[in-house]
Amino acid sequence: MILATGATWGICAASTAGVVLRPFRWPEAIWAVLGALVLLVFGLLPIDAAVGAVGKGLDVYLFLVGMMLLSETCRQQGLFDWVAATAVNQAQGSRPRLFLLMYATGVVTTTFLSNDATAVVLTPAVYAAARKAKAEPLPLLFACALIANAASFVLPISNPANLVLYGGKMPPLGQWFGAFALPSVAAIVVTFLVLRWVERSRIAGDCAASVEREPLSTGGKTALAGIIATASILLLASAFDVQLGLPTCIAGIATMVVVSALTRSSPIAVAKDVSWSVLPLVAGLFVLVEALDHTGVIRHVARALHALASDPASGSAIAGTVLAVGSNLINNLPAGLIASSALAQAHPPRMMVDALLIGVDLGPNLSITGSLATILWLQAIRREGEDVGFWQFLKVGAVTMLPALAAALAARLILG
Repeated sequence: MILATGATWGICAASTAGVVLRPFRWPEAIWAVLGALVLLVFGLLPIDAAVGAVGKGLDVYLFLVGMMLLSETCRQQGLFDWVAATAVNQAQGSRPRLFLLMYATGVVTTTFLSNDATAVVLTPAVYAAARKAKAEPLPLLFACALIANAASFVLPISNPANLVLYGGKMPPLGQWFGAFALPSVAAIVVTFLVLRWVERSRIAGDCAASVEREPLSTGGKTALAGIIATASILLLASAFDVQLGLPTCIAGIATMVVVSALTRSSPIAVAKDVSWSVLPLVAGLFVLVEALDHTGVIRHVARALHALASDPASGSAIAGTVLAVGSNLINNLPAGLIASSALAQAHPPRMMVDALLIGVDLGPNLSITGSLATILWLQAIRREGEDVGFWQFLKVGAVTMLPALAAALAARLILG
């Protein structure tokens, strides 16, 4: 038993390291799937348990499919270039103003479309804006990555991890705002101020004051309408406690089909350019978590939460911080799964549950593997010819995430 537990932990650790470090430059999905297969081959996880673990991510898969199809449709119809040109012209030749505009756009996108949407929908537009403005792209891209997590608990729909942590049973919107409005503002503002200071040298100066903006085509207008419709659908689904995956998937497919019909183009061309490898990556991560569950990890986590609950204030701060850091070791979706299962056993006070949500949402700003949104962001910038290594992101993430996390947790504790 001890040997099997050690082997399971070792395989999960090696697989996670592969996702983080990408040996041989292989995609992250290969390492997650490889780890899951090794667990099955050595009999460390029953096949039915692995199938069940993959099934747990169905809503997340559907959500991602819809968002990726929507993003690729928008990209091919020139919507990103139109948004970029608009932002550059509004910046009026100021790089700091352009940075602020992109950050504010990220707040809105994350709030109403989710952090994954910011990664796959907004990132290409941000890169296009930097190119058109002849500005250094990395500060703007970092803003896109960090706000995707910093603003991801403004609304329940702002992050799929919110659904995972609460087990699909989200608090009413009024109760949500009462708990997370102030912490969200703290996270967003502190992240902006610290990132603005870190990137001050690359943000300083002027950029192109005006660029030509092509009129938005019929396909582009339809794609934009698809984004607005998707945001409205997600808000309605959240209000009526409906899972977000299927509505998002239907909205993404519908937008792609309607745009293809109007422009007389093939939807296959859209589907072909989507980064489908993210789906097996997520599935592999869910299997790794299931294997850890079989070693009794969740039982130990539940005991720890129960012990911390004796002092709700300090316990909440500790639990939120530990989960924030831990989310970077195994990704925040599986970390949220572990926390959700442990919460069902420990029944801690509401303050501690909220602190855990802040940790699982904001903590991933520490590293490129902390959240699915950041991995999607990394794939998006690679498509544009940019890349950010693990250590390069960590240097920025450590400086920005830790003070933002402290501010958000403190704001939640103040609310009581």
